[in-house]
Amino acid sequence: MPETAPVSAVPLKRDDIPGWFFSLDRAAFGHLLSAQSAAGVTGDILELGSYLGRSAVLLGDHLRPGERLTVCDLFDSEAGDEDNAAEMDMSYRKTLTRSAFEANYLAFHRELPEIVQAPTSVLADGRIPAGSCRFVHVDASHLYEHVAGDVSVARAALTENGLVALDDYRSEHTPGVSAAVWEAVFTGGLQPVLLTPMKFYGTWGDAAAARRVLLERDWRAEGYTVDEDTIAGVRVLRLNYRVKAPVQRSASRRLALELLPPVATKATRRMLRTLRERRAVPPVPST
Repeated sequence: MPETAPVSAVPLKRDDIPGWFFSLDRAAFGHLLSAQSAAGVTGDILELGSYLGRSAVLLGDHLRPGERLTVCDLFDSEAGDEDNAAEMDMSYRKTLTRSAFEANYLAFHRELPEIVQAPTSVLADGRIPAGSCRFVHVDASHLYEHVAGDVSVARAALTENGLVALDDYRSEHTPGVSAAVWEAVFTGGLQPVLLTPMKFYGTWGDAAAARRVLLERDWRAEGYTVDEDTIAGVRVLRLNYRVKAPVQRSASRRLALELLPPVATKATRRMLRTLRERRAVPPVPST
């Protein structure tokens, strides 16, 4: 779980909002949205699955006059099917409420976004005008059928070169997301643009132009790594945290470990390993 403030506390800064929206993806969202605005691209923003508002607050930062942010989440409503209800009970039921989301959002914005408190599947009814959104963030259910439906909603909502960000496309506990994302790539025309440890960014429009926008920024100077792959003939960027070089043990530490009894040595090594992991790249969390 992320190190954040209690759910009930009014956040003083954005990092106080509980959630799994880490700095690398915050930087990617901000860069892509700012680049759209700078290029004169207009359109609404849509978020499917908002939890307690950590990503919604950033999306709201980038609204221009006349644009609308819509968020769709069950919050504390009942799920429409048993599998979705089980997922909610396991991961979110104790902490996720609409009132908490609203308090978090209003801590940083004067007005709430348009809120649809319902399963994301309701958006398939056309209430989001076709081609009206420049950016869609999908981070709702992890079940294949639901994610596939969310991808379809995103495709219909996006403008010609609009961007979609899909969360948890590679986590071992979310194979349904992976299946829906790569199905959209190989059979649905979705073009990959950027991969991070947590999110897949793509478009049904001009992927090359979106990649060029990303490469305008010196990510390496900010402590990230940038690599490039080709997937089925399509170029895709990979953005990650730079892994720090391992710290060399001092001679005194090595001697201390050698002199300790075996049981104490094992416990000390475990403690040191845990501390190193906490300081390293944020792990892929369980949701």
